[in-house]
Amino acid sequence: MSRLALRLASLELRNPLLSASGTFGHGLEMQHIVPPAAVGGLVSKTVTLAPRPGNPLPRIKETEAGFLNSIGLENKGLEAYLRDVVPTLAAADTQIVTNIGGEKIEDFAELARRLDGVAAIHALEVNLSCPNVQGAKLPFATDAALAAAVIRAVKRATTKPIFAKLSPNVSRISELAVAVEAAGADGITAVNTVLGMQVDWRSGRPGLYTIQGGYSGVAIKPIALRCAWECARSVRIPVIGCGGITSADDVLEFLVVGCRAVQVGTASFGDPGLLGRLAGELEARLDERRVARIEDLIGTLRPWDPPAAACAAPARSAEARARNADDAIALGGAPS
Repeated sequence: MSRLALRLASLELRNPLLSASGTFGHGLEMQHIVPPAAVGGLVSKTVTLAPRPGNPLPRIKETEAGFLNSIGLENKGLEAYLRDVVPTLAAADTQIVTNIGGEKIEDFAELARRLDGVAAIHALEVNLSCPNVQGAKLPFATDAALAAAVIRAVKRATTKPIFAKLSPNVSRISELAVAVEAAGADGITAVNTVLGMQVDWRSGRPGLYTIQGGYSGVAIKPIALRCAWECARSVRIPVIGCGGITSADDVLEFLVVGCRAVQVGTASFGDPGLLGRLAGELEARLDERRVARIEDLIGTLRPWDPPAAACAAPARSAEARARNADDAIALGGAPS
C-alpha cells in the first residue's frame, strides 16, 4: 500500500486529495490536465433534481486574496447528470463523490434514492451549506435539527457513504457536526465558503448581483482550519478539510488538526495542474520529516503546555519586615 493511501469512511483513497465541489467540473472535464489516478477522489458540482439557471450576472468577483462567487448552483439537473455525465465516470480510476443539493428535505432524499444504484458513484456529499441560494438564509446549515433531518432522510434513501458539507457561517460548527453525526453521516466536509461582499465606491455597485456571496481562496484558510479542527475534535466520523488550500504544507496542516482528507478548490482556477502535483509534493514533505505514512500525521496537533505556576514570593518573617522598615526610615523614607 502506498504511504499516501488511507481509508475515508468505507472508501479506499490512494491519497488524501480530492477536488472541491464546483471547482473541477461535473465529471472528467479536467482529466487532460489532472489524471483521475493522481487524486484520491473527484467531487462533482452540485446536482439538483430540476435544472437551475443560476443567479444573474455578475456572479464572480476577484478580490485581494481570493474571490467571491454567487453561481447559485447552476446545473442541468439530475436527468442530464445521469444521461450525460455518469456514463463517463465508469472509466475514472478514482473515487467519485456526487454533491447533491435541494431546497426541501424531500429533494435531498429523492436525489439520494435515484443515485443509490449508480455503480460509478461511490459516495454522496450533501450540500447543506451553499450561501448563494434562498437569499443566503442557509436554513440547513445553521439549524442543527434541520441539518440532522436532511441527513436522516438521505441515510434512509441510500446505502452509499454520505458526507455532510457544513458552513463556516455559524457560531458553533461543532454543534452541527455532532448533529449530523448522530443522524447518520459517514463523514463531514469542513467547510463551504464564507459570506462576503465587494463594492465599487465610485459606481456604488456591488461586485455581485446578489450583493453578498461565497468568499473562497487563500484568505479563508485560517477560518477553515479552525472549523475543521473543531469538527474533528467533536466527532468520531472522518472530517474532510476544505478552504484556502494551495500547497502540500496546507494539506498537512489540515491532517495534523485531525482531517483524514482535504479538498482543493479555488486554487485550481489559478493553477489547474496543482491537484495533480500535490501527491508528489506530499511524498517529498514526508521524506523531509522521515514520516513513514501520511496517516501517521493525522490528529497529531500538539497544544502548548500550560504555563508554569508563578512562583510565590517567600513569606518574610516579622523580624525581617521590621529590619526593612528601620532601614527605610534611616534612609529618609517611610515604611510601606
